[in-house]
Amino acid sequence: MADFIGLKKLLDPIVDVTGGQAFFFIDEEDAVFHGLNYIIIPSVRYIRRVLAALRKADERYGLIDEGDKILIGLSGGKDSLCLFKALSIYGKFAGKGFVMQPVILDLGFDDFNPEPLRAYCASLGYDLIVEDSRFVYQILKDHQPEGKHIPCSICSRMKKAAMNAVAHRLGFNKVAFAHHKDDAVETLFMNMVHGGRIATFEPKMYLEKSGIVFIRPLILAKENDLAEMAHEEGLPVAASTCPANGFTERSFTKKWLQSLYESHPESENNFEEMLDNYEGFKLFFDQIEIENHFDKHYSLRPLITAKDVLRYLAAAKKRRANLPSILNGGENFLILFRHQVVGAVNFRWDNPHQVTIRRLATTAPHNKGKEAILRQVIAINETKANPILFVYGANGKALAEKVGFVKKKEPGLAEASSYVLKIKR
Repeated sequence: MADFIGLKKLLDPIVDVTGGQAFFFIDEEDAVFHGLNYIIIPSVRYIRRVLAALRKADERYGLIDEGDKILIGLSGGKDSLCLFKALSIYGKFAGKGFVMQPVILDLGFDDFNPEPLRAYCASLGYDLIVEDSRFVYQILKDHQPEGKHIPCSICSRMKKAAMNAVAHRLGFNKVAFAHHKDDAVETLFMNMVHGGRIATFEPKMYLEKSGIVFIRPLILAKENDLAEMAHEEGLPVAASTCPANGFTERSFTKKWLQSLYESHPESENNFEEMLDNYEGFKLFFDQIEIENHFDKHYSLRPLITAKDVLRYLAAAKKRRANLPSILNGGENFLILFRHQVVGAVNFRWDNPHQVTIRRLATTAPHNKGKEAILRQVIAINETKANPILFVYGANGKALAEKVGFVKKKEPGLAEASSYVLKIKR
């Protein structure tokens, strides 16, 4: 029995999947002695590492809950197959009852063949859903830049939308994708290089409009462990049918990172650790104070940290100004006067060409500064779209008129008449 190890060394405690009782055991004889319906995993298998990473992610980010109905996005690649296999095992001892359903999208690519996947899903007791999404490839070709491959970003969004639609139709509340830790690091660098953003995808993302939650249970798993697991488990990994496979920016980033890891081996673990290292996170966006060119005593500061909220609450209490609470949604900015908080403004982009100013509030001594603040909000946003329509939904309509807003019926707005300002350059 030296080649076998009970899940006690991986997940503690071990749950009898028939009786729900918790037991601790080291080897097969011990489990048999207790009469358990147990799972034994050979100690050499990489699936142990993947399951450990899955459990760690679930416990750290709260990915899976009792009663969840989870749609599993399969592609035929190693990552999604490992996710499916690992979740099918994890459900037996996680202490959470959840339902899974594997789905693969037929995106219209040549040589698509879901039959090996269908057979594999059946071997685990699941029926594979093949969703007809062949329209996607035609849309991708319609948006393909001349001399370049089909656009990955559009494809990604359309695949998520398609999975979202299936989840809605079946009444599932979560969709699981197989992105791993290496994917997260690669996406971080791609966003920095091409998007001017320090950002990557999240372990869990709630879609407010649809009520669906996207989860990434393998977010802490290493790609190499997944590759080894797929090999050792004999998973039916299929070659990608995407025409752009191997020629994407992600492929370039992966190769670049690999060369960096070879010359600086410590960088691989450091990059992975930094994704969770909020204590070591230090940039200078929390020092932003956008000077007001209409009155240089005032400035706007994006409200992005808990410290900003506390500063606002302290200002309201100190000055007895009865400042309103901060609005949810849209973009909130603190109003500063000589670097001290005296109010807040909130605006929201309703669509690519329309901005609603939802709130503009200051302490009483700074009511006269509202005009300069409103003009600054307009100046910050007016160059982002052409034409652009500003809708004034805050208190103080006389202020809006002074700045140039007019009361009129505007197509597309629900109100009979609104204070609007249209700018066309």
